[in-house]
Amino acid sequence: MIRRVNHKLFDLRRTLADLATGPQALALLPLALLVGFWAGGGATLLVALLTLPALLVLAGIADRRHRAGAAGDGAGPVVVDGRSLEEALDNILRKLRGRGGQAACLMLALDHFESVRSAQGARAAAAATDHVASRLRANLRRRDRVFFLGRGRFGIALSPARGLSADRVLQLAHRLRDEMQGPPRAAGPSPCFSACIGIGMTGEDGGTSGAELAVAASAALAAARDAGPGSVRLRHPAAGGAAPAPPPVPAPLTLLHSDLDRALANGEITAWFQPQLCTDTGQVSGVEALARWCHPRRGVVLPAHFLPRLERAGLSGQLQSVILSDSLSALGKWRRLGFDIPGVGVNFSPGDLNDPALADTVAWALDRHDLTPACLTAEILETVVAASPDDMIACNIRRLSDMGCRIDLDDFGTGHASISSLKRFRIDRLKIDRSFVHGIDSDPAQQNMVAAILTMAQPLELDTLAEGVETAGEHARLAELGCGHVQGYGIARPMPFAQSLDWLRAHRAKLPAPPDIRSGTL
Repeated sequence: MIRRVNHKLFDLRRTLADLATGPQALALLPLALLVGFWAGGGATLLVALLTLPALLVLAGIADRRHRAGAAGDGAGPVVVDGRSLEEALDNILRKLRGRGGQAACLMLALDHFESVRSAQGARAAAAATDHVASRLRANLRRRDRVFFLGRGRFGIALSPARGLSADRVLQLAHRLRDEMQGPPRAAGPSPCFSACIGIGMTGEDGGTSGAELAVAASAALAAARDAGPGSVRLRHPAAGGAAPAPPPVPAPLTLLHSDLDRALANGEITAWFQPQLCTDTGQVSGVEALARWCHPRRGVVLPAHFLPRLERAGLSGQLQSVILSDSLSALGKWRRLGFDIPGVGVNFSPGDLNDPALADTVAWALDRHDLTPACLTAEILETVVAASPDDMIACNIRRLSDMGCRIDLDDFGTGHASISSLKRFRIDRLKIDRSFVHGIDSDPAQQNMVAAILTMAQPLELDTLAEGVETAGEHARLAELGCGHVQGYGIARPMPFAQSLDWLRAHRAKLPAPPDIRSGTL
């Protein structure tokens, strides 16, 4: 209640200030001069003629300085309170009921905010948040209100304006999205990022509440994030005052040992595959196998929801056996169908690498599928290599390398592995972490970071692959910098084996035909 009263007093003070210092104040000048003449004659009229315009100019200058000091770059200070967003929207809707018009709420979320925080730390995440807050204040009106909702998300209550329409709000959203591009203005290397925006907007007749408008914006934001980084979507609250239901969020999985054991035994957890491309030829240079749980009731469950529990249940060995078998079986089928895929990458966790029988298990699986060790790439996290002395993990990595398997160092740039460890573990390829890849086509800092990695890799005779490539611009810039391979949603999302066949056929059809040596055509 007190907050609403303060908001009303604040709006009243700003309205009176606008009347006293804006162009409309000139309309009162003749009246003031006439009153001065009646009250004091010609002398008073002369004083008024000289002093009133000067006072208006000074008042305008003072008001502009006050606005700049009170509102920062543009809009007012960012409020860290999601409930205040709904109250601000309710206040806007109450004003509109008397005169008509539309209201809008924007929800903005940084893409890859969680990966930035995990890869670069809390300080980089805070810098990104401050960067967004400052750019929002600089590009919004001072009557618009900005609210920080946590986890890289912001809510914006747009103040009423004449002729507010969906087209105008969409234009504003696209401008704000474009303003978010670029790294935070802070010292040191920072990841580039983009933002998705969801818009909740009332109809011509209003008829909704602040909470319903916020829910509509949240649903629009979820749709934007599903569409991909930098997307913008708009939603209207449902007719009859009922807010649209937010997209279903699966409840946390309550997993028992028997659930996971059954899922592995019934083939519910399988390998999905994400292609990797050579930047020189465009050919498929490999695939990475990723675990997916096709739950009978919940649909596809991502690894983050079940891998930690599976490891605590002591079932990581069974999962590794399933993924390894699926991967080698798929590689054999692709080759028999005429797809010349060099190899498949399989992730090995610290638990897998601590198994003394790992190398023998891998050798048996390769022999069973009639494949050579060069067909298998062992993907190992940089954090594992950086923290591993000469122990069982180091021994297993060397044994896999001695067999002829390729070794990829995953998430390179996040684990502080030394150059000596790259030689000691016989690493074949560096997989550059996605936090250094996003926005590389437009951010010089990102380009310098990746160029430094590529420069280091060349004399060490290490191949390179960039993860998280999502746009054609990123793909092209990485190729120009000399990165050997790319992987990411901009190329293909992880897919089950059956779906991969259609993707491979479509990709092969897009590539130029090889030269016909027999006919002499080169």
